[in-house]
Amino acid sequence: MIGQYVLDLHEVDETQLALVGGKGAHLGALSRIEGIRVPDGFCVTTHAFRQIMAQAPSVEDLLDRLAHLNPDDREAIRTLSARIRRTIEDIAIPGDLAAAITRALSRLGEQTPCAVRSSATAEDLPTASFAGQQDTYLNVVGPTEILRHVSRCWASQFTERAVTYRQRNGIDHRTVAMAVVVQRMVFPRASGILFTADPVTGNRRVATVDAGFGLGEALVSGLVNPDVFKVRDGDVVARTIAAKQRAVNALPTGGTQAVEVDPQRQEEPALTDAQAVRLVHLGRRIEEYFGCPQDIEWCLADDDFQIVQSRPITTLFPLPETADQGNRIYVSVGHQQMMTDPMKPLGLSMWKLTAMAPMTEAGGRLFVDATRALSTPAGRTGLLDLVGRGDPLTRDALETVLDRDDFLPLLPDPAPGTSPAGGAPAPIETDPAVVDGLIERSRASIDALRRDIATKAGPALFDFLPEAFEEHKRVLTDPLNHQAIMAGMEATWWLNDKLHEWLGEKNAADTLTLSAPDNITSEMGLALLDVADVIRPHPEVVAFLQNVEDDSFLDELPKHAGGTRARDAIEGYLDRYGMRCAGEIDITRPRWRESPSTLVPAILDNVRNFEPGAAQRRFEQGRQEAWKKEQDVLNRLRALPDGESKADETQRMIKRVRTFIGYREYPKYDIVTRYFLYKQALMKEAERLVQAKVLPEKEDVFYLTFQELHDAVRSNRVDDRLVRQRKEAFQTYHALTPSRVLTSEGETINGAHRRDDVPDGALAGLPVSGGTVEGRARVILDMGQADLEPGDILVTAFTDPSWSPLFVGIAGLVTEVGGLMTHGAVIAREYGLPAVVGVDRATRLIRDGQRIRVHGSDGYVEILS
Repeated sequence: MIGQYVLDLHEVDETQLALVGGKGAHLGALSRIEGIRVPDGFCVTTHAFRQIMAQAPSVEDLLDRLAHLNPDDREAIRTLSARIRRTIEDIAIPGDLAAAITRALSRLGEQTPCAVRSSATAEDLPTASFAGQQDTYLNVVGPTEILRHVSRCWASQFTERAVTYRQRNGIDHRTVAMAVVVQRMVFPRASGILFTADPVTGNRRVATVDAGFGLGEALVSGLVNPDVFKVRDGDVVARTIAAKQRAVNALPTGGTQAVEVDPQRQEEPALTDAQAVRLVHLGRRIEEYFGCPQDIEWCLADDDFQIVQSRPITTLFPLPETADQGNRIYVSVGHQQMMTDPMKPLGLSMWKLTAMAPMTEAGGRLFVDATRALSTPAGRTGLLDLVGRGDPLTRDALETVLDRDDFLPLLPDPAPGTSPAGGAPAPIETDPAVVDGLIERSRASIDALRRDIATKAGPALFDFLPEAFEEHKRVLTDPLNHQAIMAGMEATWWLNDKLHEWLGEKNAADTLTLSAPDNITSEMGLALLDVADVIRPHPEVVAFLQNVEDDSFLDELPKHAGGTRARDAIEGYLDRYGMRCAGEIDITRPRWRESPSTLVPAILDNVRNFEPGAAQRRFEQGRQEAWKKEQDVLNRLRALPDGESKADETQRMIKRVRTFIGYREYPKYDIVTRYFLYKQALMKEAERLVQAKVLPEKEDVFYLTFQELHDAVRSNRVDDRLVRQRKEAFQTYHALTPSRVLTSEGETINGAHRRDDVPDGALAGLPVSGGTVEGRARVILDMGQADLEPGDILVTAFTDPSWSPLFVGIAGLVTEVGGLMTHGAVIAREYGLPAVVGVDRATRLIRDGQRIRVHGSDGYVEILS
């Protein structure tokens, strides 16, 4: 019976998590590592917990009620979880179980002070640490008290914080069991926490030691500020010694208390540098054993370190895999593509197969390895200039790394006469026929893809798709395509630079590009205004749309007066734009054609907020404003010395920017159109796998790479465990925040706006569309949840082209991510919306409903109320 209920720590390892919980499994494993000291003790296994739970049938009903609560309903969770804890604590421990625990305790010594610690089966995991979610009791003395505190640990499975944590992480309460660890108490001179990777920067080579006097509870509870040592490669590279006014010590009769530290000792270091380095050395050994960075609790007694806990650090952003051991610098793709959410494996692999540059992945996100480009003086200058034009934050993040001379030493430039790959394209004539020809070529290529892919299925489809991907890349890498894109961007830069120099005017191109032709994304937003014009005269249709709950509404529309016309208008819109969606670079995201209800809130906003004919009026208004701005600029230039020459050159550039800037949006439309065709073909294969009972759901293919899906179609086999693991990993990636720049050491760097022209209290960002506007902030993270009124200012994490239908109804834009030439900035300028992007934590610092002022020309946001 003892073997069932109680195991000595030395009998336990990490393979027994289901029996002894995360903490117990890790402590058992730690005790096996050479040179690592762990206090003696034993585990009361999950068998004991389940026996106790079986004696409380009323808990089942309470768990049912708990499972249906919203994680944000704190009062209900607090009430129910307290009832469950009281029920468990009131259960008498059966005699055989109590005897097993007492016998194990006698081996330590019945009156030996012990730590009694919760060890749940869903804690200290690589994906969820559950740190601090259950209870620990220190300096517990005697069998009676040990048994009472074991019961309290079982009950702590249902602390309010543990229940909320599980519900937020999608963990079923019934799938988690509680073991309890009982260990000989350590009475340390100092204690604290060791992170084998820097928990703030993510740097894997820098370990951080937090240290204080006495028991570690003083640090964990925030009672004192710790001493902090940073150790890199065996040396203390930084230290902060805090005034440690209090400590937590053990009481002779059991329990602990906070005490004042002798004033003469308060500013003494809790550790010497040599001790900190020795501790990190032990931590590296533990990290190597477990295979990932660790969060380690330690005690120092008699100059001997004892380890009382080790768990994975779950908040670190993963590193891209590389065979190269040298230092590397990675730039986020998501920050350029306005999609910083994690992508599913099929989405990642499809983007890599069709992208213009090699990419690597980490944490469900894509990165480009910029090491080679940054390794020579010319390459570094060119890349920093290009990046800085679009996103100064990414440039600042890169410079932060490059300023460390030893991280990426410069190599000589290539010999004269050799041109680096990716050099500037040759200029092209300012001719609208160039854009017309590119669009026609794109359409012809897509028509051929639509025709050919319709005839392919099974292995033949996967033989065909690599050819389709090559055509995809051929169209996008056409030199003329690149020249047209760069022509519009370079003309924008020229106008902004020169008109600021000559006339002192900021961002003049913002107005000069209003209602530029051939902008497929701005046309998409205006086209939804035309859809609203069809719907507005039919109150019955409007009332029906206000209650739409699923994607079958298009079939129901004709049952209402005016519904057939409304359906045809929406269907026509979907025929042209239904391949778009939020996060559209991930092929697994539901497209508007697949989920048309996503558009309903935007349609209803347009019905409510606009008069008939708004689309044409807005376009013509923008065109007139651009023309007036052109005349104003040219007249002012002619009044300057050498004014005629400056005016002529400026007029040529205005014509050039209006010829090409709209085309900037078309290649993305080409990509997403192809993606939807690929997806439709792949989902037919997924349906066949479901019919063959290879997969339970067709969406499971999203958790396979393209090659794995290819193999599954050929073999009619899928590794269910792999799919399950991928789903779990994808869920954890949502909790990670990718940075603009990531290094091979794991350091995440976001860059900063290094400016002194921002008023106190204002939020700095990048000015991307001129003008100033004041209004109500609407913090919206899901386009489908939008509810906008005229004059509202949209505040969101990032926007891609799918958000443009909302732009027609707002007065300004604020985003956390973006650059001068990202889609949101281009469309904001197209619609004449003051916009500031790259505002760090905007969706958290600005509350929904607050009044704000957006300074689109100067790049900052003021919170007014």
